[in-house]
Amino acid sequence: MGAEKKVLRAGIIGSGFAARFHFDAIQKVYGVKVEVVGAHSRNQDNLKKFSEEKGIGAFTKLEELIAASDVLHLCTPPVTHEPLAIQILKKDKDVIIEKPLTGYFGNDEENFSGDHFSREKGLKNALESVKKMLAAEAKSKGRIMYAENWVYAPAIQKEREVIEKTKSQVLWIQAQQSHSGSHSQDYGKWKLSGGGSLMGKGCHPLSGAIYLKHVEGKAKNGKPIRPESVTCRVHAITRMPNFQNELHLKDSYTDVEDYATLHVVFEDGTVADIVASELLHGGVKNYLEVHANNHRTICNLTPNNAMQTYNPVDSNFDDIYVVEKTGTKQGWSNISPDEGWFNGYQHEMEAFYRSAAFNEEVESNSTLAADVIATIYSAYLSAEKKGAEIAIPEL
Repeated sequence: MGAEKKVLRAGIIGSGFAARFHFDAIQKVYGVKVEVVGAHSRNQDNLKKFSEEKGIGAFTKLEELIAASDVLHLCTPPVTHEPLAIQILKKDKDVIIEKPLTGYFGNDEENFSGDHFSREKGLKNALESVKKMLAAEAKSKGRIMYAENWVYAPAIQKEREVIEKTKSQVLWIQAQQSHSGSHSQDYGKWKLSGGGSLMGKGCHPLSGAIYLKHVEGKAKNGKPIRPESVTCRVHAITRMPNFQNELHLKDSYTDVEDYATLHVVFEDGTVADIVASELLHGGVKNYLEVHANNHRTICNLTPNNAMQTYNPVDSNFDDIYVVEKTGTKQGWSNISPDEGWFNGYQHEMEAFYRSAAFNEEVESNSTLAADVIATIYSAYLSAEKKGAEIAIPEL
């Protein structure tokens, strides 16, 4: 008989889309036994539906869920992350924070608009929020686990192995996340999401790029290679008066961008180019390419050609999930036989619970999350200055 698995109790804060895929990913954790004790949400109707559907407790008081859990999953809008994470860390509990870590949301200013505030102010406030979270973590026995699935995607982790074992010098990274737009009405409002495409989508490929430079630096001299400066442009294409809406792209954004491109320079002089947009037809494009001094790697998270299917009649596949954000199921499709696996969701959760149970190092940690937020808000300042190069503050 093998040794009894360690049991950890999980609590989920939130009851929407993120809470559901976190719950599903927990079910695939195998190295640790995880008991989901319950969930908490401000939306009592959603909480009741979610808890009954998943067969878990419905906690009306957050304090009681924190007390009953070893690990808390923060699956709420980014505007809530800082206060909730600090509350959890003060109780010496690990917290898994869904991306993005935090940001600037207008500080409850009346008539706040993402179109008009000073990006210098946004950068300052976002960094202050990050610093508060890092300070709370430093005082806690708990840790911040940054739920960036790109870090744990099998293709990215295999590239990590290549970089570590061959002592690669990563010269240039190209990466992108784009699709046809978010269904969430919260996503298009800066005061809830902290930004548009750059924040909501760009954080993924940017995290992948920064993570691999962290890996390179630690493999060579034990210290991550950080992003040093950034130049950026953003655009609100679907908000233009002359945008011709054919109903294939979302255009419900009120005060955020739907396209962003940024150029990052790392402290060793190497570079990364990141694209994020809501303007892509035919599903999600999750892509990262590494150009190193000794190899080149293309990581196609989504789509990939692991399974390709031709369907002559759209309705034939009414009851078949094909791939996220695809506009039609007719014709050729790059079906993802296990989308969560390719995107790293179950690997991410396995790693987090092994870290919690056995004190293993967290790959997607608060240092990575801090670098991502510092880069994003420095990029917004660059965009305000029409692409001027901005130094990225070190936290």
